[in-house]
Amino acid sequence: MTDVLARLRALQAHDVPVTGGRTLAYVYDSGLEEADEVGRAAVAAFAGSNGLDPTAFPSLLAMENELVGRAANLLDAPDTAVGTVTSGGTESVLLAVQAARDAHPEIDRPRMVLPVTAHAAFHKAAHYFGVEPVMVGVGEDHRARPRAMEAAIDDRTVLVVASAPSYAHGVVDPVDRIAAAAAARGVRCHVDACIGGWVLPYAARLGRPVRPWTFAEDGVTSISVDLHKYAYAPKGTSILLHRTPELRRPQFFASASWPGYTMLNTTMQSTKSGGPLAGAWAVVTTIGDEGYQRLAGKVFRGVDQLVAGIRSIEHLSIDEPPDSTLVAFATDDTCDVFTITDAMQRAGWWVQPQLSHDGGAPTIHLSLSAATADHVQEFLDALREAVAGAVASGPVRVDPEVVAFVQGLDPAALTDEDFDGLLAAVGMAGGEGVGLPESMAEINTLLDLSTPALREALLTAFLDRLLRPVR
Repeated sequence: MTDVLARLRALQAHDVPVTGGRTLAYVYDSGLEEADEVGRAAVAAFAGSNGLDPTAFPSLLAMENELVGRAANLLDAPDTAVGTVTSGGTESVLLAVQAARDAHPEIDRPRMVLPVTAHAAFHKAAHYFGVEPVMVGVGEDHRARPRAMEAAIDDRTVLVVASAPSYAHGVVDPVDRIAAAAAARGVRCHVDACIGGWVLPYAARLGRPVRPWTFAEDGVTSISVDLHKYAYAPKGTSILLHRTPELRRPQFFASASWPGYTMLNTTMQSTKSGGPLAGAWAVVTTIGDEGYQRLAGKVFRGVDQLVAGIRSIEHLSIDEPPDSTLVAFATDDTCDVFTITDAMQRAGWWVQPQLSHDGGAPTIHLSLSAATADHVQEFLDALREAVAGAVASGPVRVDPEVVAFVQGLDPAALTDEDFDGLLAAVGMAGGEGVGLPESMAEINTLLDLSTPALREALLTAFLDRLLRPVR
């Protein structure tokens, strides 16, 4: 066992750190050692429990109902509200779309109305469930436009979506007006609060301005909120809340059409470990309501300091002040975000580049958590140095022949030979092996020059090369 654990530690040494506050993407860190410890212990204690049958594991049922109750109280849900713990935000979104579709079997080609800033999980749901996404542009403040959303609703619409906040820019859509428009047409309205759901209510309690977005708005029929984000629970748990049991019922799946047990599922999974659920329950119980309010106060003080600091750095800009804990900033023409991203990683800070979209500039995305709030000044010092270096070196210049090669690729007909040629052009290994270069700036610049369809094709081919068996 000692050798196995040593091997695990060696493998993990190459991962980005999940604690310490220096990773501003993918992970959410409370900075509370006690919460981390009890979460890990609970995951281990319930790893072998199976959430397939709540009558066999009533402990899991009790914990799920308590977590849903806490979420319902936090999100102004009526007494009729029900909910389900899922494996993450994407599963919550998938189930919200699936339930909306299956509630209207009479509609042959159902649609859902999305602002272009809605999370990509809704596009995944559209792909899986055959629900056509009707995309609606947003305003200059990156928020959904209620009148345009209302105009997009038709007789085939089964769902209207709003974000609290949207991932890319961290702003809350005008949920009250969007939900009212959906309700007037008898259409469900789902609020994607996967990131903001466990922190925005505390922001409101702290006196920060928060746009209305909860079940207090009559037209809101469902909300998704992740526990492994600002509830700081272990990966992966989310909650999907519905205003009534009737709205949730199409989400359930049952089948007695085989000789085995009658399959009955509340989520997309059948067998599922009780570990994540127990870990979430343990962390939420340990931190408690007052603890979350303290953590929210801490993280929002960090957000304010971070925004002010970024705005004080020449060559950087923030389009719209964030409503929550997500911050996105761009650069002027003297440098580029991809060079800055590489420099920040070399300095021990992990940030997320976002490629340009629909004429907007590429940005750097930061997910601030409570643990990072203690280190904002250190982060800003490193960022200032990274920007100075990026200005000195200038924006990334890609060989025009490589640019022409990439832009000449057909996403629908991308071959292994095409992909090998691209790997060779950017200094990565071709053939079966893929080696990551130390700098990703040139690759990200090439992706930024590509159409969305080509980005998808190239990154899918790259992922395919990464996922090859070791024999």
